[in-house]
Amino acid sequence: MAAASSSLSKNRFLCSICLDVFTDPVSTPCGHNFCKKCITQHWNINVPYQCPNCKKIFYTRPELQVNTFVSEMVSHFRQSAQQRASSSEQQAAEPGDVPCDVCTGPKVKALKSCLVCLVSYCETHLEPHLTASGLKRHQLIDPVENLEGRMCMKHDKLLELFCKTDQMCLCMLCTVLDHKSHDVVPLKEEYERKKSKLGKTGAEIQQMIKERRLKIQGFQRSVSISRKNADREIANSNHVFTELKEAIERNQAKLIKTAEEKHRMTEKQAEGFIKELEQEISELKKRSDELEQLSRSEDHLNLVQKFPSLDAAPPTKNWTQVKICPPSYEGTVRTTVDQLVEMLKNEMKKLLTKFELKIVQQYAVDVTLDPDTANPQLILSEDGKQVHDGTVWKDLPETPKRFSHGLCVLGKQFVSSGKFYFEVQVKGKTKWALGVARESVNRKGLFSVSLKNGYWTIRLNNENIYHAPTESLVLLSQKSKPEKVGVFVDYDEGLVSFYDVDAAALIYTYTGCSFTEKLHPVFSPFANQDGKNSAPLIICPVNYT
Repeated sequence: MAAASSSLSKNRFLCSICLDVFTDPVSTPCGHNFCKKCITQHWNINVPYQCPNCKKIFYTRPELQVNTFVSEMVSHFRQSAQQRASSSEQQAAEPGDVPCDVCTGPKVKALKSCLVCLVSYCETHLEPHLTASGLKRHQLIDPVENLEGRMCMKHDKLLELFCKTDQMCLCMLCTVLDHKSHDVVPLKEEYERKKSKLGKTGAEIQQMIKERRLKIQGFQRSVSISRKNADREIANSNHVFTELKEAIERNQAKLIKTAEEKHRMTEKQAEGFIKELEQEISELKKRSDELEQLSRSEDHLNLVQKFPSLDAAPPTKNWTQVKICPPSYEGTVRTTVDQLVEMLKNEMKKLLTKFELKIVQQYAVDVTLDPDTANPQLILSEDGKQVHDGTVWKDLPETPKRFSHGLCVLGKQFVSSGKFYFEVQVKGKTKWALGVARESVNRKGLFSVSLKNGYWTIRLNNENIYHAPTESLVLLSQKSKPEKVGVFVDYDEGLVSFYDVDAAALIYTYTGCSFTEKLHPVFSPFANQDGKNSAPLIICPVNYT
């Protein structure tokens, strides 16, 4: 029912049972008003008969009288509410809207279109279709333009059927005259079918949109990763070339310093000779002046007496063989450049190894020790990150997984494809062995930790680092003992590499390996040696270089 502009005026016409505006209002003997249907249903259920408002009880069912005054007031209220609604709530038709065909003044936006009347109605003019029993049977749809286009052009009848044979809309006469043997269904049925198909098509399109948006996100992530990688490479190149530039500048400064030192030595030697020669020249000039003065003297006795002392030249150095040989600078630049090239090769090797280590560290795995594989003499920390020789054989269950003789323990994690990296602190130890091993390695009795038996390891024996490609050990050239070792596996490429993490140097690489099963990290702290080798092997978190 239409709403009033004031809650006070509306409340005067509300039924206390349904709480809506009265419909067919009737009065009870006690003077209260209700919808006829509401009070009738109420008394059908509740006996004895009682007024819902004042609670007065009637022992016989009262006759209900139509309240003419209230009916007229309700009718007047409804008309007023409809007028207010039509004047204040209905929207004027805008471009793109379907206008009401009945409005004589400014066109109001249509609320529904009637397929029987072929007319579009606003809310006000639609009222008869909602209340009149004859019009209620008309088919109403959302407002559409060109209602004439919904009529059969040939028979001037409503298009309400669909020919699946010819894929076209029909009226009733079309099916009798032109499409008698065709597959014809109600238009609503075809509508539901096509609507369902549209729903599926819409869902497929939404899925395509979703997939493409995900693809866009993937491209954007790739661009973002590319940007980060490019920035990292630029930063790395800046670092590399800055170090190379500094190395070149240092060597150039060294060359300049050497050349300047050679020149200063030559200059200092020449300055000493020149000073000595100038002093002799001064003495000779002095003697020359004395001789000239004596030669002008007419004192016979004086000349004869002084002649012996002035006749001989003053003592001087024999400069005949004295020479200054300018130092040779020939080949200095070439030697310096050769040294620089060699130095750059070494620096480049170090830098490349450093960046290689930085890359493999990205594949770091959080490795923990597997106590079920540990030799009974080994002591493992509670967090599974440390192991050392306890010197005492513990009474542990003998299982196929446990090493019975070798002081070894495997890691729980494994690699069966892709890349794998972990780091182990070996500081303070005199002997140790590290690497990876096949899951099926022999764990019972005596055996050698070698490539042949499924181990890819390196080991420290006192001061020397070895690897074991065969039954015999091969010494590796290592300038210093590492304190932290990184182990990297590229399963698909058949490669196992070992790094000195602190020095960012490559220790050794197994290449051309053929892996056919899971590889587990393997650790051997070796025997305690009366405390000389008591330090544990410690699996460390990776601190990216």
